[in-house]
Amino acid sequence: MMAIWGGMVPCLLLALFCRLCGAQEPVETVDGNAFLPQSALTDIEFATVNSYRGPGNNDSRSNKELPILLWWSAGLFPHFPGDTERIDCARSSCLVTRNRKVQLYRRTASIIFYGTDFRAYEAPLPRLSHQTWALFHEESPMNNYVLSHGPGIRLFNYTATFRRESDYPLTLQWLPSLEYLLHPPSVSIADKNRWRRAGLAPVLYMQSHCDVPSDRDRYVQELMKYIQVDSYGKCLNNKPLPKHLEDTSTATGEERPFMNFVARYKFHLALENGICPDYMTEKLWRPLHQGCVPIYRGSSSAADWLPNDHSAILVDNFSSPRELADYIKALDENDERYARYLEFKTPRKITNVRLLDELQTREWGVNDMSKPNYLNGFECFVCDHENERLAAERAHRRNPGQHPRPLPKMANNSHMGCPLPSPGYGAIENIDPNDSWLQMWPQDYWQSLDQAEGLESMLRHNESDPGRLWHHIQDMAVRRARGQ
Repeated sequence: MMAIWGGMVPCLLLALFCRLCGAQEPVETVDGNAFLPQSALTDIEFATVNSYRGPGNNDSRSNKELPILLWWSAGLFPHFPGDTERIDCARSSCLVTRNRKVQLYRRTASIIFYGTDFRAYEAPLPRLSHQTWALFHEESPMNNYVLSHGPGIRLFNYTATFRRESDYPLTLQWLPSLEYLLHPPSVSIADKNRWRRAGLAPVLYMQSHCDVPSDRDRYVQELMKYIQVDSYGKCLNNKPLPKHLEDTSTATGEERPFMNFVARYKFHLALENGICPDYMTEKLWRPLHQGCVPIYRGSSSAADWLPNDHSAILVDNFSSPRELADYIKALDENDERYARYLEFKTPRKITNVRLLDELQTREWGVNDMSKPNYLNGFECFVCDHENERLAAERAHRRNPGQHPRPLPKMANNSHMGCPLPSPGYGAIENIDPNDSWLQMWPQDYWQSLDQAEGLESMLRHNESDPGRLWHHIQDMAVRRARGQ
């Protein structure tokens, strides 16, 4: 995927990029008739909005002089009460709002979208040349495969995703702190062995979200042929939960009775619902916190983030479920070998410098009141960069010879791109054509590409009606069929 920053870009392609990613036309010279009146938010509203005090800066402008950031996904607006607020960030200030009345307002510099809610057929059109688009998407790739295709991710100028290559990475969003990993094991190895003798399987599986893109149940079903697995969720259920735990079995919180129960198991099957580099959730970090060994499949780059090279079992390192089962059995029968997987609980055994550096330097916090959360952090990232962009454009207009026009910034596949879903076990050719996974996820992936290309086509044609998406998709399909 070709990136904007650096290198030479053919003129026609650059023109298309500029059309898609905004930030080209000076705000002051755009035809005012294309915008709602200045009263979309009145000067009184500008003067009285609340102020989110971030790191602080020397920006002395009044509210009515600040650029506006519009949260298009109103339910994610990270401020309360009200729907508009001033934010004072590290280097500059902005107004942020979820009031869509300002979509066409000349001071609205950027629109922030939540990836799960972003739909091509609901995009704010027309896309104005002076506005940038920002993407916040920390959830599973399965929530919106539009973003995993080049035409989809290229719509955005700024990104905050789980990928380390994004502008504002959220890779360790599920890991609160280093201390979380260092928490002593909840159940000792001796007690785990006692529970094994009492009838617990060596391996725990707990999933109630079945038929997901990673097709994890198909793999677990094959693994169960070679080793005992206690499965408590709705997926492949073979054992009932104790009555007092039924209400907490699918919770994402960490209720103590539930955590103490699952900590009895030596191994946890930690299989993500979607496969993508750097997409790691509590499924990986929670077993490490408890002092259990995760049997992990999800991020192909998970090894880059583990405490050391001997703290999790990576499914993809084994040629088959049977080989994995044999390895687990050997660890289950050897306390000394098993204990090596828990050595990271001693600080000097956490040897992953990348992990340590990221936890120390990330500016946002998880359950940490001394740091902004990543929503506030990302909007300040966008605010500071938008103020820099606007200042660079003003400098260019004043003196084009000395200050070249700033190049537009554009995301690429490394910011989000996730692969086509593949079977959890076996070859796709061997799956029954009526299989529910086969009918759902590969089709969803390719249909999402159609939507991404359709929206990109709409922007090229300066469409203002999102409802014409299907017309553009059909038109492209016809042209492809004709070999055009």
